[in-house]
Amino acid sequence: MLHLAATIDHTKLAADTKREDIQQLCDEAKRFGFAAVCVPPVYVKEAATALNGSTVAVATVVGFPMGYQATGAKVEETRVALSEGATEIDMVVQIAAVQNNDWALVAADVAAVLEEVRRTPGALLKVIIETCYLNDAQLERICQLLAKLEVDFVKTSTGYGKAGADVETVTKMRAFLPPHIRIKASGGIRSREFALHLISAGADRIGTSSGILISQP
Repeated sequence: MLHLAATIDHTKLAADTKREDIQQLCDEAKRFGFAAVCVPPVYVKEAATALNGSTVAVATVVGFPMGYQATGAKVEETRVALSEGATEIDMVVQIAAVQNNDWALVAADVAAVLEEVRRTPGALLKVIIETCYLNDAQLERICQLLAKLEVDFVKTSTGYGKAGADVETVTKMRAFLPPHIRIKASGGIRSREFALHLISAGADRIGTSSGILISQP
């Protein structure tokens, strides 16, 4: 039987997030058995301390939410986050480069961050492609590119674009990606039913701020 809580990245990325919010998020993640918490970079150290000794991973974001930071800045964000206790990095691709079909820049940007992630044994890279801005040809191309780079997850959305995850797009991503490249669906996932539909379509992780509600039968 699917243990839905174990697929959830319990997320709090709002600009007004406070320390007590992070402590609560971590306490909830341990209590419900979530896969990870996803927190702002400024709170990685606190989350790592709060989750020390638990099975819950600490994820944070890089190049968030627009993806147009310089590659070197993304690499430095990644280095700092990993040094402070993060073990999962959710990076945003160069969305502008995707729109300009500058695939060499997209690949170089991801590869540089991936190289930094691989310096930490066991650390994972999730690449956010912001599917709401992609046509089918772009979606297929970027999935193929990320599969070739051997990232750990391809993630649908930041939650700050014009739309979030949807079943049709996740189904296409699963068809475009090899089985060992996992999918994280995020953005607008607020019900257990929707989460289960996304998992049936091929999602392996669910990024949501409604983790407690979703995990309840």
